Amino acid sequence: MNFKKIHHIAIICSDYDQSKDFYVNKLGFEIKQEIYRKERDSYKLDLALNGEYVIELFSFPDAPARPSYPEAQGLRHLAFEVEDIEESVNLLTEKGIETEEIRIDPYTHKRFTFFEDPDGLPIEMYESM
Repeated sequence: MNFKKIHHIAIICSDYDQSKDFYVNKLGFEIKQEIYRKERDSYKLDLALNGEYVIELFSFPDAPARPSYPEAQGLRHLAFEVEDIEESVNLLTEKGIETEEIRIDPYTHKRFTFFEDPDGLPIEMYESM
């Protein structure tokens, strides 16, 4: 294998408008493309971070719920690097998004915290400094 990088992450949401607002207006992702697929009654929203395509946000009617706790099998969480974790936590708090307490990774000694998207998907912020 000659993997270069992660191309994108696909997320199926329960409430498209709420999730679109969360990822675009609260977290600041840029919309690259939005498509409504009539035959599937489904939206597909392509989102970018710093100009790089990273997330496909899907809506599907009656999609089943999936456990999203960090200890559930499957994808554990999404993690985003930030320069200043306290500033990032404050920005989320101003937008009504609760975060866990900031912790320190016992191996790297870097600070990190978690918050959730509207469907309970765990999202981590990991300080790069």
